[in-house]
Amino acid sequence: MTSPRISLIFRSLLGQRTISKKNDWISKRVFSSSPLLSNNSDLSYIHHVGEQPLKYTTIGQCLEEAANIWPDRPWITSCHEGTTLTFSQVFEQADMLAAGLIECGLQPGDRIGIASPNYSRWIVSMMAAARAGLILVPINPVYTESELEFTLKKVSVKGLIMPKEYKDHKYYEMIRNMSPELDRSKPGSLQSSRLPDLKLIVIMDNHKLPGTYTYDDIQSMVNSTTMRNVSELQKVIQSDNACNIQFTSGTTGKPKGALLSHYNFVNNSYLIGKRNELSEKYHKICVQVPLFHAYGLVIVVMASLQHGSTMILPSPMYSPNESLKSIINEKCTFITGTPTMYVDLVHTQKSSGIDFKTPEIALIGGSLCSPILFEQAKKVLNVSKVKSVYGMTETSAVVFQSLYNENLRQATETVGHIQEHTEAKVVDEKGNIVPFGTPGELCIRGYCNMLGYWNDSEKTSEMISPDKWLRTGDQFILQKDGYGKIVGRLKDMIIRGGENVFPKEIEDFISTHPDVAECHVFGVKDDRLGEEICATVRAKEGSNFDYDQMKRYCQDKISNFKIPRYLKIVDDFPKTASGKIQKFKLKEMFENDQL
Repeated sequence: MTSPRISLIFRSLLGQRTISKKNDWISKRVFSSSPLLSNNSDLSYIHHVGEQPLKYTTIGQCLEEAANIWPDRPWITSCHEGTTLTFSQVFEQADMLAAGLIECGLQPGDRIGIASPNYSRWIVSMMAAARAGLILVPINPVYTESELEFTLKKVSVKGLIMPKEYKDHKYYEMIRNMSPELDRSKPGSLQSSRLPDLKLIVIMDNHKLPGTYTYDDIQSMVNSTTMRNVSELQKVIQSDNACNIQFTSGTTGKPKGALLSHYNFVNNSYLIGKRNELSEKYHKICVQVPLFHAYGLVIVVMASLQHGSTMILPSPMYSPNESLKSIINEKCTFITGTPTMYVDLVHTQKSSGIDFKTPEIALIGGSLCSPILFEQAKKVLNVSKVKSVYGMTETSAVVFQSLYNENLRQATETVGHIQEHTEAKVVDEKGNIVPFGTPGELCIRGYCNMLGYWNDSEKTSEMISPDKWLRTGDQFILQKDGYGKIVGRLKDMIIRGGENVFPKEIEDFISTHPDVAECHVFGVKDDRLGEEICATVRAKEGSNFDYDQMKRYCQDKISNFKIPRYLKIVDDFPKTASGKIQKFKLKEMFENDQL
């Protein structure tokens, strides 16, 4: 899986694609209130046919088109940098950077990494990579040196864009530790024995450091010929070409690199934005999520690009206080975040005593959300709608999502409605499709599925079957109306004395206790029952929540075998940089008496 030009495996399934006429998708909403679904049986298979053709275009072409449509509209406002860039300014800067990267020897298909918190230049760099035909490798900005080395080696990164440092994350120092040759290297010509593929280091914040170019250095390499080369390159880069290697967030161990195409990114993000009502009016989006993750890249950056929204970056890394300030000062109408981020934001908003005036929509994604949090977000943040998205890195981002007008049950008890141009089925452990309303493993087929795991055919074949169905690993209930419910992760399922227990049901119930801010449940070893249930709770400030309170609250409301045997009160949970709770670390901490 090392070829940069890999054709999508779903062309024969989806038929001939039509290239959209310029601007015909910008302002018109064509999604009906009664989605066109295909299924004539009672088995859990459904196909949302979609009402618009999929778009056969590239990220770079989307940027150019957006710059023509909204040249003077702000696309990025970075509050912590004091910077605002319009669509046309991003387009111009991205092409200058793309031209400079090509001048430095990078060629279409080469991998270029970005290791950085949320800066405006992160987004410009992403666009430059797309315009240059490079494969972007977004790198978690809190990676340790060993994690960074693993990522760079795994996908043979040739160029790396990064700031010198951010707080205690010393990016340049880590690279120099891995490659001491950097001190005596000519910029762009690193010869590292430990990182043999890495040649080019670009310092995003313009510090002059041995063996590196500054960001301004790269952009200054531009001339009429190099700019013309970038323009001509847009005729060569294909929608089916790989554009991104998105590493899984590592909630269960070592990450894998999901290879995604322009086609994945462009279509999934457009449909996400339409479903999120970004096409209905101009929105200012508060971006609480990290840019390196699929949530930030596809759901926010690419969707805002295609629907003309402005992204507001409150802080380099997530801060509920800075988010609160940005929502107020920038008059944000749309908020993004993971469930944990919304728990913090709701608490911060309550403490501030300041009423929100402008937010209209809150989007919750990245991990499962409890019904009580939906209700709190709507009430405390004063939004008219709370929307959810469900998907995974390997499906570009989203496969189930809230519709325009949902009742309370649909909004709080499901993960939304199946996305357009997507097939879904639910199967048992033998791979047979189960009836609607019956739990089983969710499988997805469609344009959104990744090309595969980079250079890992074995893991790819485990994930995607020969008939192109992608196994999500989620225990799921599919309804005939196209809505779906998550029961839990198959790997998180607890088998207690022969009883199958899914943590989400318990988490959702305990989270309704008035003293509980957040709850996460996992299984721990037990000599008699095989596994026992442990609940970890972050209690609300000033409360005295304990095991006896929890047990009394659960009694006669959930089955006795589902009542946790252990309760641990914590101040915080181990999380990935994208905000996902790492249950495997909670389990390790419990077993090592660290909880």
